[in-house]
Amino acid sequence: MHIWVDADACPATIKEILFRAAQRTGLKLTLVANHGMRIPSSPDISFVLVAAGSDVADNEIVKRLSTGDLVVTADIPLAAEVVAKGAVALDPRGELYTEENVRARLNVRDFMESLRNSGVETGGPAALTAKDRQVFANRLDTILQQRKR
Repeated sequence: MHIWVDADACPATIKEILFRAAQRTGLKLTLVANHGMRIPSSPDISFVLVAAGSDVADNEIVKRLSTGDLVVTADIPLAAEVVAKGAVALDPRGELYTEENVRARLNVRDFMESLRNSGVETGGPAALTAKDRQVFANRLDTILQQRKR
């Protein structure tokens, strides 16, 4: 299993959890983003810088991932592609995307986008809480434990 991170919008606290998990397990972790960022010096952690543009990082992740890999992303269309390719997609708040819920999330996302395009103020996601971080860490540990079996 390789862990891929859609790093442009991934919260720093979630990246820290992922850094520790990669160092603890020896799994390869790759962050993909269109702007530079600092990562720990580790043979298991790498960074891929992609060109600026919509979905460039997402497309790079989809191109590189394999069945059974883990992708951490809040991007619903990317999560749908990941699940379709037989990989695991996990939201930074700890929600595991499945074939069933990713379709529903895409529909909600499209509806909200149409509201925003018509001028309705929909707001953004709530700030990441300590509980969100704990849920993410627990879900990540569960996924990594299942990988060992």
